[in-house]
Amino acid sequence: MKQPKRLYRSTENRVIAGVCGGIAEYFNIDPVLVRLIAILLLLANGAGLIAYLIAWIIVPERPARAGR
Repeated sequence: MKQPKRLYRSTENRVIAGVCGGIAEYFNIDPVLVRLIAILLLLANGAGLIAYLIAWIIVPERPARAGR
């Protein structure tokens, strides 16, 4: 049975906490694009910072894979 797709913070594509990298991995898009959107939201009205901090707390970090 195939496991459902889950959102995790990235351990490889991380700059601060891996939130943007994890979102990029989940949607299979470039992490730079997600970071640019986060920065635009931060500059627009500060909602990006609040969303990032909430995601940092709520979204778990990707578990280590066996054999690594």
